[in-house]
Order: sequence, then structure tokens, then C-alpha cells
Amino acid sequence: MKVRHKSVSRAFRVLKGTGLDRVLAPFTQGCGAVFMMHHVRPARTNAFQPNRHLEITPEFLRQAVERIRANGYEIIALDEAVDLLKSGYGNHRYAVLTFDDGYKDNLEVAYPILKELGAPFTVFITSGLIDRTCELWWLALERIIAENDEVIFTQAGEASGLPCASLDDKIACFDKIVDYLTLEIGEYDQRKIIRALAEKYGLDLAAIADELVMTWDQVRELSSDPLVSIGAHTHEHYAMARLEASVARADVLKGLSRLEEELGRRPKHFAYPYGKSHAVSLRDAEIVREIGFASSVTTLPGVLQSANARDPMMLPRVSLNGRFQDPGIVDQYLTGAPFALYRAARWAASGFGVRSGFSRLFPSTR
Repeated sequence: MKVRHKSVSRAFRVLKGTGLDRVLAPFTQGCGAVFMMHHVRPARTNAFQPNRHLEITPEFLRQAVERIRANGYEIIALDEAVDLLKSGYGNHRYAVLTFDDGYKDNLEVAYPILKELGAPFTVFITSGLIDRTCELWWLALERIIAENDEVIFTQAGEASGLPCASLDDKIACFDKIVDYLTLEIGEYDQRKIIRALAEKYGLDLAAIADELVMTWDQVRELSSDPLVSIGAHTHEHYAMARLEASVARADVLKGLSRLEEELGRRPKHFAYPYGKSHAVSLRDAEIVREIGFASSVTTLPGVLQSANARDPMMLPRVSLNGRFQDPGIVDQYLTGAPFALYRAARWAASGFGVRSGFSRLFPSTR
């Protein structure tokens, strides 16, 4: 286990062992929580899994639902949760289950479990993934690095060979390229680089989408159950804050239009791709507000508080992290304590290691 993951596990143990999570709960718990997931599938055995945080097992999904309910939370549809948030309804606590992007395992694995448990959920669909016009670039990069001992990567016009023979090398290579693609260059250049890498290393990007992402017929099948609601997640899965406002707005509208064309109804709720501070801004919240969504969710960590009722266009979510599939952690999330400590650690001038540990509770999501 990497050092940073050990720090996270240690932080959880401290919270549980000291009872600090329960002490803080009356002040940090909030009125509800929106849980975020991506893949639900059996655990993979690969040593190199940089996107592992985006995958949970079917067993953990079932355990998470059981723990949410055991803590006195009712699992409800996103529509109802937004209404309750705005009304400030008493001490009634509620949870919402959401999935991002539109993966086949949401239909084939997660849906039967949640149907059996009577747990409603929302799937935020990236229409370009369903149309096969955009790429799962983070998974493509994982596969390229996994299958090669060196990756020739061009940065600032200069090509260099990045070693990736060992596990540590592969992790370092992935982190270096992801940082460059998401922080140093624009969204269009990001995709050009991924396409070039895929061509160079013989990776079929469309085949990855065919393997992992639903078709429109499968989305329709899933959405035909009243237990399921479909939300929008743009068309091309770009980080909105890294686009010009007119381009960001057009991508949201195209995704909305494609969903309406294919499903016959207009989604009411939206999820920002990536959803971190560098990927979404107040400008983007205003864009989705003007378009007419009832709510928008981020990947910013936290539970629902009364303050969120004033602006349902930037709702926080609780990520069920595939690296920490412990039902006890779900209990801690629901106290709101990890998120309060995370924010405190960010504010602190010196965290003595706390900041780095807690920040890893909430890794970047795709």
C-alpha cells in the first residue's frame, strides 16, 4: 500500500478509535448526503490500477446501502432530495445514490442489486460516450502504461521516454501525464495527445467504449424503471472551467439535446465532469442554472448542509472510493467529520502531514 493510502487508512482509524467522528457529528452531519460512484464490478487483481478509486465491488455497494440505512438515512430519488433540501425538512436524513458517465456495469451489476434493495438512483450520462465520439482517456492511458515498459511522451514540443517497467515507474508515469493533461494544457490538446498515444501504441479507443459504456438501447432499458433517473453530464466530458463560456455552454446543451432526443424527456439534474475546483467554477454554475437544471452536483467532498439550499447548482458529494471499501468508513462519511477535518486541514498553515493524508480521502475523479 502506498504511503498516502496508509495515511488515509490511519486517519480513518484515528477518527474511529478516538470517537472524534461521533463527537463532531452534531455539528458536521448535515441533513443528507449525495453518494458518487462510477464502476461497480468484481475486484481486479492487476497491481497497476491508477483508476481503482473509481471502482467498487458489488459486495461493497450492497454493504454501503445497508450502512446508510442502518444509520437512519432514507435512500431517496434526487428530485425528492432537492425538494427536501430547499424545504429544510426537520431532522429527516436522506441519501442519494449517483453514478457518473454511463458504464455498462451500472446496468448489469449495480442495477440488479439496487432493484432488489429498493434503492433509487441517478445515472449521469455523458452522451458523447454513448455516441462513441469521445474517449475514456484516463482508462486508455492506464492501459497504454500497463502494457509498455516505456512511453514516449511529447511535452512542450519535446519527446522523451518515460520509464514504466516497474510498478512504481508506472504510477509515476501515469501521475506525470495526468497532471500535464489536466493542469498544463487545454481540453482539446488533451484529447489530441491521447489519440496520438493510442495510435502509436495500437490501442483502439472506440473498442474501450464498446467494452465499458452502455449503448442508447441500454440507457433506455435502465431508464424505463421508475427507480432510475437519468441526469446530464455534458456531451464530450470536458472540464467546463477550462473552456470558454460559450463552448462550455454548447457542450452542456448538446448533451442535454442528445438525451432528450434518445430518451424522449429532458433531464432535470446535472453533474459536472471531474467536478474539482480546477474543473468547475461559479461561472459554470451560472451556465447550468440559466439552462434550467434543478440541481447540479460536483465532486467536491461533503454532506448536504442547509447552506446548500441557497445554491443547488454546486452540491457536494461523498465519493465511495474503491481504495477504501470498508463499511465502517461509510458510517464515518455520514457524520460529516472527515469532510470538516479535510477543510480544516486545507485552511491550516501547517498540517504536519494531516493535510496530505486527509486530502487523499477525496482523490480526483474522472
